[in-house]
Amino acid sequence: MDTYETLNEVLVSLFRDIMDLEQKAIITPEFRDITNNDMHVIHAIGMDEPKNMSTIARELSVTVGTLTIAMNSLVKKGYVVRNRGQEDRRVVYISLSEKGRRAYEHHARFHREMIDSVRSTLNPDEMEALVKALKHLNYWFRSFQENE
Repeated sequence: MDTYETLNEVLVSLFRDIMDLEQKAIITPEFRDITNNDMHVIHAIGMDEPKNMSTIARELSVTVGTLTIAMNSLVKKGYVVRNRGQEDRRVVYISLSEKGRRAYEHHARFHREMIDSVRSTLNPDEMEALVKALKHLNYWFRSFQENE
């Protein structure tokens, strides 16, 4: 198998496996009511200051309308809290509830374990090469997405 075929096979398999593993990792008795997509919305909201819908939508590369559907579900499930702005009541700020914070930490732990596993098997030069290659791949994905 040549380099092209190997790289293609590895990337396709890797993307699929990460999504599958992530889905299995987040489905626990406590978090059985959310999906990978829900978890990525929770991650985009984050643990810091509340964010408005436009900021979260931009981070996820989705429309505010699409995000509203996911947000309604997460509010109903108790993961997210909506609050009106103090200065401008038209602005809605989104933050995580205590349940949402637990889900965020659960998801972050999965990612830490994945990264720690990779880091433990590579020497510093290999790690630098991997990071450089992944940055180039990420740049390509983002530029491809912007050109649509």
